[in-house]
Amino acid sequence: MADSSSSLPSLFEKISYKRYFLRAVDLTMLGLLFSLLLYRILHMSQNDNVWVVAFLCESFFTFIWLLITCIKWTPAEHKPYPDRLDERVHELPSVDMFVTTADPVREPPILVVNTVLSLLAVNYPANKLACYVSDDGCSPFTYFSLKEASNFAKIWVPFCKKYNVRVRAPFRYFLNSLDAKEDSEFSRDWEMTKREYEKLSGKVEDATRDWDADDDFEAFSNTKPNDHSTIVKVVWENKGGVGDEKEVPHFVYVSREKRPNYLHHYKAGAMNFLVRVSGLMTNAPYMLNVDCDMFVNEADVVRQAMCIFLQKSKNSINHCAFVQYPQDFYDSNCEELVVLQSHLSRGFAGIQGSIYSGSGCFQTRRVMYGLSVDDLEENGSPSSVNARKFLDEESLARKFGSSKEIRKSVANALQRKSNSQNILTNFLDEAREVGQCQYESQTSWGKTIGWLYDSTAEDVNTSIDIHSRGWTSSYIYPVQPAFLGCMPPGGPEAMVQQRRWGTGMLEVLFNKHSPLIGIFSQKLRFRQRLAYIHIFTWGLRSIPELAYCLLPAFCLLHNSALFPKGLCSGITVTLVGMHCLYTLWEFVSLGFSVHSWYTSQSFWRIKATCIWLFSITDIIFKLLGVSKTVFIVTKKTFNETRSGTGDGPSCSADPNAGKFEFDDSVYFLPGTFIVLVNLAAIAGFSVGLQPVSHIYGGGGSTFVEACACILVVMLFLPFLKGLFEKGKYGIPLSTLSKAAFLAVLFVVFSVGK
Repeated sequence: MADSSSSLPSLFEKISYKRYFLRAVDLTMLGLLFSLLLYRILHMSQNDNVWVVAFLCESFFTFIWLLITCIKWTPAEHKPYPDRLDERVHELPSVDMFVTTADPVREPPILVVNTVLSLLAVNYPANKLACYVSDDGCSPFTYFSLKEASNFAKIWVPFCKKYNVRVRAPFRYFLNSLDAKEDSEFSRDWEMTKREYEKLSGKVEDATRDWDADDDFEAFSNTKPNDHSTIVKVVWENKGGVGDEKEVPHFVYVSREKRPNYLHHYKAGAMNFLVRVSGLMTNAPYMLNVDCDMFVNEADVVRQAMCIFLQKSKNSINHCAFVQYPQDFYDSNCEELVVLQSHLSRGFAGIQGSIYSGSGCFQTRRVMYGLSVDDLEENGSPSSVNARKFLDEESLARKFGSSKEIRKSVANALQRKSNSQNILTNFLDEAREVGQCQYESQTSWGKTIGWLYDSTAEDVNTSIDIHSRGWTSSYIYPVQPAFLGCMPPGGPEAMVQQRRWGTGMLEVLFNKHSPLIGIFSQKLRFRQRLAYIHIFTWGLRSIPELAYCLLPAFCLLHNSALFPKGLCSGITVTLVGMHCLYTLWEFVSLGFSVHSWYTSQSFWRIKATCIWLFSITDIIFKLLGVSKTVFIVTKKTFNETRSGTGDGPSCSADPNAGKFEFDDSVYFLPGTFIVLVNLAAIAGFSVGLQPVSHIYGGGGSTFVEACACILVVMLFLPFLKGLFEKGKYGIPLSTLSKAAFLAVLFVVFSVGK
């Protein structure tokens, strides 16, 4: 428990940034956007319908920039002081750590193994930790790999803590050669540990080709990824642990029951099963969840998060529901995401708190059980009235299911009772029961309890529900990334991931947790509501973005004006110039290159026009009841080449990381179409398709529209290169043929209109 003495220094500091100059820039750009809209309104009658379309697009862009300005107005972050924990906290609370995987092919077991090993080796008492791995693919290879990893953990964990190893994922740690030249104890231990890891890697690799299964694998016989019973295995139990540095935390493997005719709710369903199993076995008050490729890069990450949760105040209780860390990556084009987290996530943190982004997040168990701020007394315990509502046996059964042990663990969690030293293997039968397909039927799981369903973006769906109950959240942005993972390469895999995100955001926008409803009934702050609207409308940007990429070409071919003329053309030029310089500064200030900025601007246009367009069709079909959205697992790449030190963003390590890949999917049709149309318009302008007097006079198109077409082509440079490349870096002939046909129709329509 924490000491609340006010004489002791705080466990964390909330840092608010003063950004007066950037506020002025934001407001200036907002003023320019409104000026452009006003100009269009005043001159609407003198121009054709193109101006109406442009006005609608620019109105949407103005609305988005207004939301961005509101989000970034008061950025903040939390700085923890883990070195103060020992003098403030007499006994550290327990933490359950969750790792989710679903496909041993798309998510290699060795990747999962490294993530698990990094979690087991964090700087935290081992008797206060438990690691649970959910395998939705029900793969014996994954289970075999984790069993072998548990044996190596008995070497790896003591080694890390003895020598205070910073990077605790072995595949990253052993990329660097041994510095010690003398025959020291460290060098001998280092060599031995590396040899053992190489043996582990070899066993995991060989298991995918040929292996001998023992009786422990009988549960995996005759199983399919979508048709199998619940499997719960205690891989390692830290019996009688006292927190010694040589101890290894509890380690449990689970795979919930799946049947072809049942809806399993993808990752959200797996997370809720992990909550129930961990509630039975360890019932820690705090939970950390990471994706299977997100290894711990900061050994004190758990202690840092506890600084936020354990800080006490005399005047009010701690309303922090979760602590979110940024997602950083080591092997791919991550610059855009890093910039978004640096500026927008800090903006969220300055309002009601950061959003939950699906990985690298510490959650409070009782908040995930549906507790609201209004349900608490001043000391943080459930009020007497709400205690009866939550702890009533009938109410618990209706909300949490038929398992008596689950109801008992929930009651203990809600009352913040200390955990007993349970023997994990005593709860195997109950754990299998709560993993059955029908267990959640007629309960509140996924509705008001746990990770929420009804969206493939279960993270933000759960996040807005937590904030709507009055809770806040914290955002820690450490100098050294706390977690590092891998991103899919640019191309088909990135398209699939972005489509899933875009669709999931739109699902939340139109479900019962939408920030557009519940203005008076929810405890979501107004600016936080606007921030969520900004996130959830990402998919809707595809229509105005696509239209705006085609308008310059249409005007050039049709000989009509798109942008203001004369002195008023300065509005457009200034707006574009300021936006370029502003976004460039955001990248350069974080240590990224101009090329990284350009690549990110390009990919933003590509995903907005090519991917999120299909997110809109997904949500329309879902609302009409035609089809349901599908969660597709993103392929993870396991890169064991040396790239960076882990001290900061180390993106684009692969020499081919910047090259865009194509396949024959429909995702690449809009981008190819946009490039061909704008190239046709530029060619027509260059050869003098229109009379010179019309080009430079009156209300016709001018050199400005031609420059706009060139700018569009530059933003879609990967597609321009794809016209001349071959193999996976070239646009397939089938896609090119369809886009060319649509481009011809567009040109004929534009010229003849």
